Amino acid sequence: MQKVVDAYNAGQGKSDGVEVEMVLLSRDGTYEKEAAMMNSKSDEVDMYFTASYIIGQHAPYLDSLNGKVKFDNYLKSSVDSLTMNGEPLAVPMDVSNHFMFYRTDLIEKLLTDSAWQSKYKEVSRKVLGKELTPKDPKEWSWDDFIASAAFFSKEYNEDSPTKYGTALQLKNLIFNIMIWDDVLYSNGGSWLDDQGNPQFTSDAAKKAMDIYRTVYEGKMTSPNSTVAEYPETQAALQSGNAAFAMQWGAAYGELNDPARSPEVAGKISVAPIPGEQKTHVHSLGVALNKYAKNKDGALKWMNYLTTVEAMNIYAENGGIPPISEVLNGKKDKNAVLPLIAEHVDKYGYSVPILAETQPILQKLAEALSGAWVGQEDTDKALAKAQQEVSKLLNK
Repeated sequence: MQKVVDAYNAGQGKSDGVEVEMVLLSRDGTYEKEAAMMNSKSDEVDMYFTASYIIGQHAPYLDSLNGKVKFDNYLKSSVDSLTMNGEPLAVPMDVSNHFMFYRTDLIEKLLTDSAWQSKYKEVSRKVLGKELTPKDPKEWSWDDFIASAAFFSKEYNEDSPTKYGTALQLKNLIFNIMIWDDVLYSNGGSWLDDQGNPQFTSDAAKKAMDIYRTVYEGKMTSPNSTVAEYPETQAALQSGNAAFAMQWGAAYGELNDPARSPEVAGKISVAPIPGEQKTHVHSLGVALNKYAKNKDGALKWMNYLTTVEAMNIYAENGGIPPISEVLNGKKDKNAVLPLIAEHVDKYGYSVPILAETQPILQKLAEALSGAWVGQEDTDKALAKAQQEVSKLLNK
């Protein structure tokens, strides 16, 4: 961002009569510091850093950007993820999504080797009670996901080149709920129905829970998955311990870097999440302080941020701006950026943006993570999730 600030201050900022200064806070204390400023109606800063999962709590202290900032360039789901009650509240700066990362060498052999295919059919009968034929990961149902996870696990196939088929992120953590949400939404579910009522006891929610539980109890993911999040899943893929995994898009560069991932670099590709192919999207963004002193200047800067010029600078220096033209133009610098543009556009969804979005994520993590690994009954865990979210929403 500093590179973008410098470019603006040296160029368009001069004609706008605006100079931008960033106030940097510690990573761990950013939201706490902002909350204190917001609660005191501070005008110390004109803009706040925000994110999809917390913008609902920030909303009372922000101005709507409707009619003040143009969002024409942006991928729709990224704007949706920073919009509340129809009002866009922030300029999206970085977008996060999930892919299913998989080993191309292993999948290619599975799709062409008759011995492997025969074993796959045998394994699928054992774990699913029906015989499946291997498919390209881009065409997987959830049954294909489970059958493939079993085939690439030593528990079912002693000749498997990987110890486990997949690597689930099962730690009690809100960011792991975001990945589980993909399983929920890709089974046709969602957090809320059309009337805004929680639906965590739906058939889709039960299927999503059963998929996690089947994989964990079936030893298709490491028993250490109970404490796993992004780094542990990354390590499982890098080491060759897992054949595929649902993982954050940011993982792509490291997995295909020969220096950092010599075992698998050049052998990692991505597919959509199985089933209905939905990927969670959330965005980090810049929002306008309702009590700002310099709103006109802030809006000039925010409109500059929406331009391809500004976001090209941002992407050149490590950002992931949700603008297709920018991401597609950076393929030579980072091969995952066009894939992010495609998947966010085709498969992206945002969970409801509410004042309670972050508390809901926390309640879901508390209610569901034990049941994923067989420590609690699935129906009871979902009923607890339903009850807790209903309380939060006064339903």
